[in-house]
Amino acid sequence: MSEPLIRARGRLPYEPTYAEMRAWTEARDEATPDEIWLCEHDPVYTQGLAGKADHVLAPAGIPVVQTNRGGQVTYHGPGQVVAYPLIDLQRLGIYVKEYVYRIEEAVIRTLATWRVTGHRVNSAPGIYVRLDDPFDHRALTGPADPRDPFRGLGKVSALGIKVSRHRTYHGVALNVAMDLAPFAGINPCGYAGLQTVDLAKLGLAIEVPDAAQRLGERLAALLAP
Repeated sequence: MSEPLIRARGRLPYEPTYAEMRAWTEARDEATPDEIWLCEHDPVYTQGLAGKADHVLAPAGIPVVQTNRGGQVTYHGPGQVVAYPLIDLQRLGIYVKEYVYRIEEAVIRTLATWRVTGHRVNSAPGIYVRLDDPFDHRALTGPADPRDPFRGLGKVSALGIKVSRHRTYHGVALNVAMDLAPFAGINPCGYAGLQTVDLAKLGLAIEVPDAAQRLGERLAALLAP
């Protein structure tokens, strides 16, 4: 079995895409090749299964869609790459924890192509960067301050997945060059005061198709049998 097929799908409304990947996953069988869908979405807040209504502060007309992925509320909008890996974990021979690690690693490797250093934060899925120097290659030192685990950090990539019969859908978002204001209308991923950044805010002029291609290639390499 080869690497997952990468499909660049452009800008799509969220709800039909959610319905499509759910139906696609339910219809697939043991012989169905894995795919990775890459897209942008029209403005939307999506709420995970654990999502609390009080984390949506001021939606200001942006629709809020309840989903069956893990995690809390996040925002999708133009200028953000959303990758949906549709992967058979049983065929790949890994479990969910390793799958999440590989998705995060794909984001870290994508950021590294622009010399940006991505970081993991314990118990907070996604990828973060140092706000004062995102190009600093040093690892984060010491345990995070439990009173402020994101001090000095900005979130550049959010992750939320669903696994059904060992098959994955939903996925990961990478902020490239977007309007970040809607993130102020929520507690991003359930964390009050968490700063959200994109590559543009880090001083990088990256085209969304370029970022999508790089992320897709790294996901495909890490999720190949």
